[in-house]
Amino acid sequence: MQSFFLAMIIKEHYAEHNFMVVVAIVCIIFAVYFGYRYLDLHHETYEYERISVAIWVPIGAILCYILNIVFGLGSVLAAGIVGFLASFLPALNSQSNYLKQLPTVIYCGAFVGMSSVQITPSMGFVIAAGVITGLLYMPSKNLFLGIGGKLGALAFAGVIIVSLIHWLYVY
Repeated sequence: MQSFFLAMIIKEHYAEHNFMVVVAIVCIIFAVYFGYRYLDLHHETYEYERISVAIWVPIGAILCYILNIVFGLGSVLAAGIVGFLASFLPALNSQSNYLKQLPTVIYCGAFVGMSSVQITPSMGFVIAAGVITGLLYMPSKNLFLGIGGKLGALAFAGVIIVSLIHWLYVY
C-alpha cells in the first residue's frame, strides 16, 4: 500500500516527465523486493497483543489530536509531547509488565493524531482511526520486529481505512 502511494506521489510530481516516473517506480519495486527477500520476516510463533494494551492507541491519538489541533502546537511537537509523557508510565510501577508496553502503543496512537485537520476533520474521525489502528496493532505483536516504521505504517493504514469508509459513506 505504501509503495502504491509513493508511486502516485512520484507520478504527480513528475507529471510531464514520464520516463522519470517509470524509473522511480521501478526503483521502489526493486527496493521493496530486495528488502523483503533478504530480511528474515518468518516467525516461529504468532501472538496477538491483548485488547487491554491496544485500547491505548485511540487514547494516544486523542491526546495528540488535542495538542495538535485544539492547542495548535503542531503535529511534530504534539506527538513528541505525547511520546515523552508516555515514556514515564513504566516508572509508575517498575514491576508492571503492562505499563512497560504502554509507551509504544500510545506513541502509535500519536501518529494517528498527527494528521492534519484536512485529513482528520473531527474527533470522531480520530477516535475511529485510533480504534482501527488498535485493531491492526493487535495481530502485529511479533511481526516486523526490528524493521523501522511499523507504528507509522499501522497509523497510516488506520487513517486510510477510516478515510475510505468516510469517503464511501459520503459519496
